[in-house]
Amino acid sequence: MSTKLLVAIVGPTAVGKTALSLHVAAKFRTEILSTDSRQFYKEMEIGTAKPSPDELQQVPHHFINNLSIRDEYNAGKYEKEALACIHELFKTHDKVILVGGSGLFVKALCNGFDELPEADFELREKYESILKEKGIEVIQQELMEKDPVYYETVDKQNPRRLIRALEVIHQTGLPYSQFRKKKAVSRDFSVCKIGLNIDKAVLRERIEQRVDQMISNHWLEECMKLYPQRALGSLKTVGYSEIFDFIEGKNDWNTTIQNIKTNTWHYAKRQLTWFKKDEEIKWFSPDEVEDIYTYISSATDTVKP
Repeated sequence: MSTKLLVAIVGPTAVGKTALSLHVAAKFRTEILSTDSRQFYKEMEIGTAKPSPDELQQVPHHFINNLSIRDEYNAGKYEKEALACIHELFKTHDKVILVGGSGLFVKALCNGFDELPEADFELREKYESILKEKGIEVIQQELMEKDPVYYETVDKQNPRRLIRALEVIHQTGLPYSQFRKKKAVSRDFSVCKIGLNIDKAVLRERIEQRVDQMISNHWLEECMKLYPQRALGSLKTVGYSEIFDFIEGKNDWNTTIQNIKTNTWHYAKRQLTWFKKDEEIKWFSPDEVEDIYTYISSATDTVKP
């Protein structure tokens, strides 16, 4: 077994992952990889809760602002690039910190995925048109018929996931589920998974406060600049979608803010559902910092060369 340890800090949005990751990285004198798929995009600054410039200076970060919203990206690409980054960091560090709430990307790095074909933009455009003209139910139905196994596990309200699966099915003639690993792949490093959670009422209040802060930080102005590119898949995400609807006059401003808060809360609950299925995760409150240090140290002690 390797003496190298990847410490994965996961949990719902607004729970305090960033603050903890900074403490842990400073404690163990190492660097951080983001696995928040929205923080990859440099144009999406305000609505993605990225670490502040000061926080980014405190500890070296990777996979933040590394892409443009026009770039085609997925968990498979992240797996390859993040593994390369980790192996480079392990040359000078015994531990590396992984932090974020995008469960699929965490799984890709820790457990691995089979090779997937590159995106087919014509197919994607076709399904985007179906989504716009006929609604998500048509896409859900097709995926249920063509790959009932994956349909049972996918976030059925996430059109990007549904469309990506249908792309792969059309490109290969095989179910998308066959491209997903049934067992964890063998990594040449050990993994210690830490989950953060707090009382639901407190989490919801923190989400609402964060949305209010983003609005104060001129999130609307950011979205107005991005509006001409709203059809890009990277921008079809909570918060940005609701503000685009406001710009188009579909809702008033107060309704828009409330929709963002409600949909972000629903997203947080989906994140928790995803991570709660992983029995390897040890759960803590974000203020149990000393206990988390002890747990990481004990995980280090059990790692043998």
